Amino acid sequence: MSSLPEPYARPGRGTQAYRHLRDLIVRGQLAPGSRLVETEIAARLGISRTPVRSALQRLVQEGYVQDPGTGRQSRPSVAPVTRDDARELLRIVGEIEGLAAWCAAGREDRAKLVARLNALNADFLAEARRGKPSQERIFELDLRFHRAYVDGGAGPRLLALHDAIKPQAERYTRIYVSALLDQIPVSHDEHQITVDAISAGDPDAAQSSVQTNWRNAADRLSGVIERMGEMGSW
Repeated sequence: MSSLPEPYARPGRGTQAYRHLRDLIVRGQLAPGSRLVETEIAARLGISRTPVRSALQRLVQEGYVQDPGTGRQSRPSVAPVTRDDARELLRIVGEIEGLAAWCAAGREDRAKLVARLNALNADFLAEARRGKPSQERIFELDLRFHRAYVDGGAGPRLLALHDAIKPQAERYTRIYVSALLDQIPVSHDEHQITVDAISAGDPDAAQSSVQTNWRNAADRLSGVIERMGEMGSW
């Protein structure tokens, strides 16, 4: 696994191995198609093959890694970036977050949430308009914006669903920020529709605006992936 960057933290546990590998995949430090060899990962992390195998199985289940099946020469590899995967993931996120926004808009104590959403969205746009905007900060502000209304409306079951699926969409969100920086003002405007709907106490409008935001993002990103290639180096 020569593409694994140095220095590499020694997590010491299977769960931590999973988190570290997932982070490398999400951030593009392990490119689509990179082969993942259990023995090499275990040696690099200083752990046995058993927790590495467990981590890879979990990554396969969540769509980060592809397993070609049995065979002496077969090796799991980082899943490709594809248009269909982007559309599916972002639309699923839109449905889950749309329901959370619906719930948030119905709360009587939503004023503090609205103020936070307005502040985050303003910072989001301001960063995009800087002479040299930070893609990492734009990504973090977008993440915090969406998480704010999810936390403000979702119950424990919905939060569990969100926590399970949203990280899988992260590498696509990062691609969006890096490849579609000029579209951030459009995203800001779509965010603001959601904020205004929550502020007005209109659950249906809040839900619809979130779904539309994510569907539009999926369409915009699909165009980028189609132009640059599904196995591109992001």
